[in-house]
Amino acid sequence: SPCAFSTAAQQRSTGDECGPEDPSEEPKHPLSDCALEHKATKLEEQVRDLTERYRKVLADSENVRRRTQKFVEDAKLFGIQSFCRDLVEVADILEKTAESAAGHAEPSDPNPALKKIYEGLSLLEAKLQSVFAKHGLQKMNPVGGRYDPYDHEIICHVPAEGMQPGTVALVTQDGYKLHGRTIRHALVGVAVEAQE
Repeated sequence: SPCAFSTAAQQRSTGDECGPEDPSEEPKHPLSDCALEHKATKLEEQVRDLTERYRKVLADSENVRRRTQKFVEDAKLFGIQSFCRDLVEVADILEKTAESAAGHAEPSDPNPALKKIYEGLSLLEAKLQSVFAKHGLQKMNPVGGRYDPYDHEIICHVPAEGMQPGTVALVTQDGYKLHGRTIRHALVGVAVEAQE
């Protein structure tokens, strides 16, 4: 029958197209070994480049993390810096008041109220200094030490009598450090050689 013939012809022609001996099944543009090696080399270069970029970005991110962490730690330590500057002025007033009361409260003085005021001021000053120490605020005691422009401000020169030139001979205002950072310079007189 003509239908059977056409179906058989279609199957035969389809079979011919799918046969393994058909040269149309081979790749039209096969890649040579040289082209594959070139492509592999390019990919390796890209991998090296991306790996190097990744390492740089990772190092940069680590540096940013460390700087941020240091910034946060400094903010915790030195966030009270301006408050401390104001509070050391109160400590100065308290110290001068205690010294003044001490000058008037002599042992032979019959006024017990003045003596009690002096004792109270002394206790208050000691407590304030202990609170300062607890929070890392320390009074500098530079007398006899070398002049340091980072810690001291010269207000006068004093003849060097028994002191080496360049050493601090007197302090007119105490300096303070907060965790090792100077927050108020000490006002000092520095010993110099006497001019003849």
